[in-house]
Amino acid sequence: MTVDVEKLLAAAVGAVPGGAERPGQKEMAKAVDRAIRTGEHLLVQAGTGTGKSLAYLVPALLVDGPVVVSTATLALQSQLVTGDLPRLADAVEPVLGRRPTFALVKGRAHYLCKAKLESSNADEPDLFQQDDAPKWLGQAGKLGQQVTRIREWAETTVEGDRDELDPGVDDTAWRSVSMPARECIGAQKCQFGHECFAEASRERARAADIVVTNHSLLAFDSFAGRHILPEHDVLIIDEAHELADRVTSATQAELTTSAMDVAGRRARQHIDASAYERLVEASDALAVALADARPGRLESLHGQLREALTIVDAACRHAIDGIGDIKNDDPSAVDKQPAKVNLAAITETAQRLLEEAAHDVAWVEKDDRGNRRALVVAPLSVAGTLTETLYPERVVIASSATLALGGEFKAVARSLGLPPADAKPEAGLKWTSLDVGSPFDYPKQGILYVAAHIPRPTMSGLSDGAADELVELVGAIGGRTLGLFSSRKAAERAAEVVRARTDLPVLLQGEESLPLLVKRFKAEPETCLFGVMSLWQGVDVPGDACQLVVIDRLPFPRPDEPLSAARSAAIDAEGGSGFAAVSVPHAAVRLAQGAGRLIRTLGDKGVVAVLDSRLHTQRSYGPYLRKSLPPFWYTTDPAVVRQALKRLGTS
Repeated sequence: MTVDVEKLLAAAVGAVPGGAERPGQKEMAKAVDRAIRTGEHLLVQAGTGTGKSLAYLVPALLVDGPVVVSTATLALQSQLVTGDLPRLADAVEPVLGRRPTFALVKGRAHYLCKAKLESSNADEPDLFQQDDAPKWLGQAGKLGQQVTRIREWAETTVEGDRDELDPGVDDTAWRSVSMPARECIGAQKCQFGHECFAEASRERARAADIVVTNHSLLAFDSFAGRHILPEHDVLIIDEAHELADRVTSATQAELTTSAMDVAGRRARQHIDASAYERLVEASDALAVALADARPGRLESLHGQLREALTIVDAACRHAIDGIGDIKNDDPSAVDKQPAKVNLAAITETAQRLLEEAAHDVAWVEKDDRGNRRALVVAPLSVAGTLTETLYPERVVIASSATLALGGEFKAVARSLGLPPADAKPEAGLKWTSLDVGSPFDYPKQGILYVAAHIPRPTMSGLSDGAADELVELVGAIGGRTLGLFSSRKAAERAAEVVRARTDLPVLLQGEESLPLLVKRFKAEPETCLFGVMSLWQGVDVPGDACQLVVIDRLPFPRPDEPLSAARSAAIDAEGGSGFAAVSVPHAAVRLAQGAGRLIRTLGDKGVVAVLDSRLHTQRSYGPYLRKSLPPFWYTTDPAVVRQALKRLGTS
C-alpha cells in the first residue's frame, strides 16, 4: 500500500489533543520528505507551537530502515518516547497497515552491568551491605543501602535502565554497578555478555523504525565509526542549535589530580609497588603545578606544567605496561580493563596537551572557591569534524526554533560544518534551508521592551539602574516574572532587591531543586523565579504564571572564557571579526532561547524586557540580535510597557 506524507500527517494530527494541523507543519513535513528522497541535507527552523516533532517523525516512518532522531535535552527525549511516538504509532497503524516501532538508545553507563555488579558484590564488607547499618556510618551506610536496593532490583529488571529505578540512587552508588563504554571489555570477552542490558538495548534499536538518542551519544558514535547506533540512512537532529557545543564537550578532555588518584587506586592491585609510587608522585607534581598556575588560557605550555605533564605521561605509560595484555580468560579482566582505560585516557590527554596543536585550545580551570583545579583541552572548532563525520552516507535534517540568526541560516550552517549556501556544493554536502514560522501572532501577543534609558552594563552583577527598572516592571505585573540573569551574582542581587522593595515572593535558583522551583512558579501566580543559564531554555510555563520575562544583559560569552576567546582571536588573525562571527551569534541563540520562554501557547500574552540598552543603541549588532528574536511589538518607552503590564496584571 502506497502512503504519502500528507495522508500520514493527517492521521497523526487527528490523534493529537485538539486534532488540528498547525501552520507550517505540513510545509515542514513535505520538506523533510523531499530531503529524504533527494538526499539533500536540510536546515529547518520551526517556531514554538509548530508541532515540529510530528512534522519530522511522520516522513521518517516512510523510510525503509531505522531513522535516528537525536535531541539535546532529556525533556525532549522523554516527550518523544513517552508521548509523541506512542500516540503517533496508534494513529498511523490503520494507515500503514502495521504498528511502527521505536527504541531509546542511551550510553552504556545508563544500564546496569552484571559483571560490575558481581565484581562489587565480592569486594564489599558485610557491614556495608546491611540495611540496618548504624547511623555513625553516615554516607557510607546510605550508599550501602542503595547498592543493596540496586541488587534487589537487578533480580527483576528486564531492561536494566537506571531510569526504571524508583526512587533513584546517588551517582556514586550507580557508578559501582555500571560500566562506561571505554571501560567495557566487550560482550565477546565478558562472562555476562549474552545477558548484557546495554547490548540488548542496541539489539532492540536495530529492529526499530525510529531510534531516539542524544547529541553526546551521536557524537561518540560518529567518532567511533558508527557502530553504537544501528545503521541508518536518515539522521534527524532536533535542538540542532546545541549540536556544536555538545560535540565540543564530547571532544574535550581534562586532567585533574582526583582523576590521577582514582586511576592509581584502580591500578594498584595490578601493578608493582614502584609503579604505583610513580603514579602518586605524578599526581603530587600535577597538584603543585596546578596550584601555582593562573586560571585562564594557556598560550604556551612551559615550566612546572610541562614538567608535571611529562611526569604524568611517563608514570601512566609505565603502569599500563605493568598491567599488561588482558586475556579473554583472565578472571580479573573486569577490574583490569577500567584501570587500564583510565590510565590510557590520562596519558592521551597529557600527550594532547604537550603537543600544543594549533587546532586545540588549552586552559587552567579553577572553581570559585579554588578547590577544584583542572587542565582542559578542547578543539578550536568542530565544524571540520562535523563535515567529515556527520554527513557522509546519510541525509541529515537539522531542526530547531533558533536556526535563522539575524534572519539567515549562515552562522548555524557554518557551525555545523556546512559550506556557504552560495558556494559550489561539495560531494554529499548540498543543503537547503526553510523557515516555517510559528502559529503565534507575536506582534499581538507579546512586546519586546528594551530599557534604552539605562546606562549600558559595565560591571558584573546587577547595576543600580537595572535593579530599579526590575522593581518597577515586577511591581507593575504583580509577580508572574521569569528573571534570566547572566551570572549568579546578578540573580542573587535581583532577588535581594525585589524581596526588600516588594511583598512579592521570589524563588531563587539554588535555594531549592529546579523542578520544585518551576512547579511552585507555575502554581503560584504572584511569584517570581530568578536564575541563570539553565532557565534560559527548557523551562515551559504556559499561561498566566509567566507574563514577564526579564533578561538583565545580552548573553555574550565572557571575555575570559578561553574557548570563545581563542575562536575569536583565530578569526581576527585571518582578517575577519571574531566578535561578529563568534560572540554575536552566541548571544543571538541564547537571547532567542530566553525570549522564547514567554509565548508558549496561542493564548499567552506578555512582555520580554531586556535591561541592556545595547540591544537598541548598537547599530553594528543590535538589529541582527532583534531580527533573531520572534517579531514582537517593539518599544523603548518605559511608561508604555508599565501600563501594558498593569493591564495584564488586572485582566
